Amino acid sequence: MKKARHLHDGRRDGLVPLESLDLDKVTSFAGLLRGMARTAFSGRSLGEALEVTLAMVRDPDCKVVLTLSGAMTIAKMGKVIGKMIDTGMVQAVVSTGALMAHGLSEAVGMVHYRHDPRMSDEELFEKGYNRVYDTLEMEANLNYVEEFSSKALDAVAAEPALSSEIVCRALGKVLAEDPQGQGVLRSAYLEKVPIFVPAFTDSELGLDLSTWAMKRAHARGATDPAELLRVVPSYNPYLDLQSFARFCLSAKRLGIFTIGGGVPRNWAQEVGPYVDITNHRLGLELTPPRYQYAVRICPEPTHWGGLSGCTYSEGVSWGKFVPEAEGGRFAEVFADATTVWPLLIKGVLEELGTA
Repeated sequence: MKKARHLHDGRRDGLVPLESLDLDKVTSFAGLLRGMARTAFSGRSLGEALEVTLAMVRDPDCKVVLTLSGAMTIAKMGKVIGKMIDTGMVQAVVSTGALMAHGLSEAVGMVHYRHDPRMSDEELFEKGYNRVYDTLEMEANLNYVEEFSSKALDAVAAEPALSSEIVCRALGKVLAEDPQGQGVLRSAYLEKVPIFVPAFTDSELGLDLSTWAMKRAHARGATDPAELLRVVPSYNPYLDLQSFARFCLSAKRLGIFTIGGGVPRNWAQEVGPYVDITNHRLGLELTPPRYQYAVRICPEPTHWGGLSGCTYSEGVSWGKFVPEAEGGRFAEVFADATTVWPLLIKGVLEELGTA
């Protein structure tokens, strides 16, 4: 005869009870997020992200890396990024170049527009409108940004080699010289927050650097197209790699706040394995930097098998994160960042008293 089940009470087993979200009791963004933490699905994840983010930014021994992908500046999230930098939430940024380029376009006074779906992509091309999902970046904007970038690059032309960190700092410096200046690059320059763009050539900024080098060669008399296309700027991405490694090794603890995935996410996370293999191959005894705090907002699910969807627990297996059993604190929110990121940061700012 089959043994009857013994039905347990969740509280006696130490389970955490859920609570219905009571909007009558919500008086702040932080309060709303904490109420959501006691619900389910992505709402719970977002509420949990509040506590992890607060622990991360309040830890005086923690340096936080913000990684950015997706069209977040053209989607008008630039001031959210700037606020995180200005209030000391992050100490380094790893980004796509496109995100920085579109943010620079906005910073120098250019405008992005809502796409009118009645306009075909063929028509957009003819009119010089570059479509990013439901938003338009004008080609004229990017041409103006190229002129602005050239001035910044002229200021660092004497450097023996350039890197994305050097270029972004130069752009931020020019923006900071304008009393009315704004933008992510300006905030990062003023707060001494380095910005790294690992896939630099995959962006308008990378193309600007290349054409800048060719224009300088052209001014010296080079006119043959084949000759010009052999001109390359003095650019060394390993300057970024070593600079970021030194930054991470200087931290007692590390935190990472990730929007999306892509190259920025993985490049920032590979610092632990990089130091591991350096120790192994060179016989060094450096302490591998691993992220103790981590918050990710990304809609991509894990089952596609891509890095943008990989979980923090998977990252533990690579030596990128401190295991939860050893004090690691992680929160992963599977959502479009434009819908939940501002809410989360507003709640954090309230708790920090800087809202």
